[in-house]
Amino acid sequence: MAVDDYVDFCRGLRRVAGVDLSSYKRAQMERRIRTYVSRKSVPTLTEFLHSLEQDKPELEEFLDRITINVSELYRNPEQYETLRTKVVPQLANIQPLKVWSAGCSYGAEAYTLACMLSETLPHQRFDISGTDIDPRILKRAERGHFSDADMRSVPPRIRDKYFVRSATESGYEASRVLRGHLRFRVEDLLRDRFQLGWDLVLCRNVVIYFTDEARDAVHKGIARAMKPGGFLLVGSTERVADPRGLGLETVYPFIYRKV
Repeated sequence: MAVDDYVDFCRGLRRVAGVDLSSYKRAQMERRIRTYVSRKSVPTLTEFLHSLEQDKPELEEFLDRITINVSELYRNPEQYETLRTKVVPQLANIQPLKVWSAGCSYGAEAYTLACMLSETLPHQRFDISGTDIDPRILKRAERGHFSDADMRSVPPRIRDKYFVRSATESGYEASRVLRGHLRFRVEDLLRDRFQLGWDLVLCRNVVIYFTDEARDAVHKGIARAMKPGGFLLVGSTERVADPRGLGLETVYPFIYRKV
């Protein structure tokens, strides 16, 4: 029987790093991993796994490569405009408003939400929870530091109100007031049971890398975790496969409400 070295590698990586690649689309992930390994001039996935077991910096570098941590503040601004004008007014007077940024990476989405809600609901209490599988990237999110490239789509008025130029490195630091709305924690969307009671959930550009079965399971878990009347926003290339079956209705493009 032929040995599937990619499957063996995925099993080993789960043991070494707790990352389960079996729920990711194989073609995309395998191509990314084999390209990375070939650039390292390692002949086989088996040998590369051995190096990951023995070399923590190598493991961290590899995890950075396969984890999708590409973002910026106000990414896809048309979606934030729909949130600001159509969705957030329907959430006014909920105290406190509970918001979840799922797969938050280094926090660009979560900080954008904090800016938008501070502007739109200035007298309303809100709490934003950002979750990600990668504890290293969450430490960066907690810092609230963003490069000039991260900030390029932020309106200048918002940038000057909620961020300051870093005194020690290039880029910007989020204000203490803005950071006060945010909490970050490790969570695996594929394995953990989600906290309940969310009024607004953003899960964008995450499940596009998952198999259909894993994607549907994540959406089912999110729908279960939402309050009735709560909203879910997915990425502009994503969809919920069976919204009615999950108790959701489509209200705006890529936005669902729990009935």
